[in-house]
Amino acid sequence: VGHGSVPTDCPAALVSAFKKLESARLGEPVPEFKAADERLRRWPRTPLTDPYQAGLEAVARALREELPDHDVLEAYNEFCAPSLEQALESAVAAGARHVTVISTMSTRGGVHSELEIPRILERERRRYPHAQILYAWPFPLSNIAKLLASSVRRAEKQPLKR
Repeated sequence: VGHGSVPTDCPAALVSAFKKLESARLGEPVPEFKAADERLRRWPRTPLTDPYQAGLEAVARALREELPDHDVLEAYNEFCAPSLEQALESAVAAGARHVTVISTMSTRGGVHSELEIPRILERERRRYPHAQILYAWPFPLSNIAKLLASSVRRAEKQPLKR
């Protein structure tokens, strides 16, 4: 699950209408919010108009290479399709009985990875009681530190750019 981003060519009116409905709703989404959310998520995208989506798809391709015995599906917390709910529905419809969800949002304290995703997963577990749905988060701090340290070491080996 990645965060998701608004494509650069999406009309400002659509985004502001979505934001207004999002801030006005309490609890479960109202039909108007669901419609605006789906329209925004389904807005056509290219790597130029949504480099975030292209980046998450690249991460998913790399993850497929690391986990060749797994089916890897992308999902987005907001702004882009498929949603986590839609990705889980696809996985279960394809016969998955064990689903492990992982977020690209790596640090504690974020509302999406710490609150929203667990709430969605709890709801989806009730929807699919025959499927085991796990959440591989939070990440061990040592894993995050190793990733960041290796990136520092790689950057330090690069020629100085001015």
